[in-house]
Amino acid sequence: MSIPANYYIGSNDADETVRQEKAAKREKTIVRTSFVGIGANIFLAAFKLAIGLISGSIAVVNDAVNNFSDALSSVVTIIGTKLAGKRPDKKHPMGYGRIEYLSALIIAVIVLYAGITAAVESVKKIICPETTDYSIISLVIIGVAVAVKIILGLYVSGKGKETGSDSLKASGKDALFDAILSSSVLASALVFVLTGLSLESYVGVLISVFIIKSGVEMLVDTLNKILGERAETGLTVKIKQLLGTLPGVRGAYDLVMNSYGPDKTIASVHLEVPENMTAPQIDALSRQAQDLILTETGVLLTAVGIYSYNTSDTEDGGIYSDIRSKVLAHEGVLQIHGLYVDRASSTARFDVVVSFEADARELLQKLQNEMKASYPEFDFIIVGDVDVSD
Repeated sequence: MSIPANYYIGSNDADETVRQEKAAKREKTIVRTSFVGIGANIFLAAFKLAIGLISGSIAVVNDAVNNFSDALSSVVTIIGTKLAGKRPDKKHPMGYGRIEYLSALIIAVIVLYAGITAAVESVKKIICPETTDYSIISLVIIGVAVAVKIILGLYVSGKGKETGSDSLKASGKDALFDAILSSSVLASALVFVLTGLSLESYVGVLISVFIIKSGVEMLVDTLNKILGERAETGLTVKIKQLLGTLPGVRGAYDLVMNSYGPDKTIASVHLEVPENMTAPQIDALSRQAQDLILTETGVLLTAVGIYSYNTSDTEDGGIYSDIRSKVLAHEGVLQIHGLYVDRASSTARFDVVVSFEADARELLQKLQNEMKASYPEFDFIIVGDVDVSD
């Protein structure tokens, strides 16, 4: 079993070395990519600011401010990545990986601030317009800036997907979007040069609106990660399928996953196994499950619970089918699992996954009454589960 963030207990040394090397490579890639972003954005911002001040174009100045905010975002990404890579300690036993979410949150706030500031300045220019004056050199530089932003955006986005860095993904997306906005600035400049019609203040407002929209989307996405999102369907399905291949396992349920940063996910699960499995067999199975899931997905199973199913009494098979059909007939029940009939104690127990739209308390009481009416000789233990994963 291996703990995230370069800390392990009883794990294969070779596997742990590979994971540490992978983490170090990821950090190095993120930092290097961020430095490229800083250099490119400062370079573009300086030229755009100079053009904006010389020509009196608020749209170009806003574009320059946006580039400065992008450079600052890259600085935050570097700091966040470095802090997130710290080893776990007694105070933070699961490491510091979630700092990357906080850095993404700061980036979103920076983008929002840049957008709001740009909007205010653009509105001021609409109310009190100033004459703009574009030169051919200015137009060429803006055109080059568009091309640079496209290349930068594709590069950063690619590295973001490669490393799983939300900060890089956001920066890459923002850069590609900036290319579109810079194109609108170039278009308004060309319109002014050719017709004398000044649209740049209105284009400045348009740019600021899109910057604000991008910031809000980044903020919402990051807050969702901090609050705790539903685990990715592809990953949860893969984990359950892998666990289903283990000897004796009839199903995997109640998969709960918690992220402590990119590539640092812990989980717990229940496995349904035959009632006659011994404690040593279950112990071996749980360790096998942990190794399998860690190796195949990088997810750490910190807890493996057990459900037993009847194997010796054929009559219980009929009860199982009847109970299952009755329970699933209720609207709001998504799944039934962990059903076990214990004739020695005259009890039957099972879990039901309840839809978020249903009243769980009312539904469980209704099931309790129905089961007792159908099988008065049994006491029923019915547990309501939350629909946490697919």
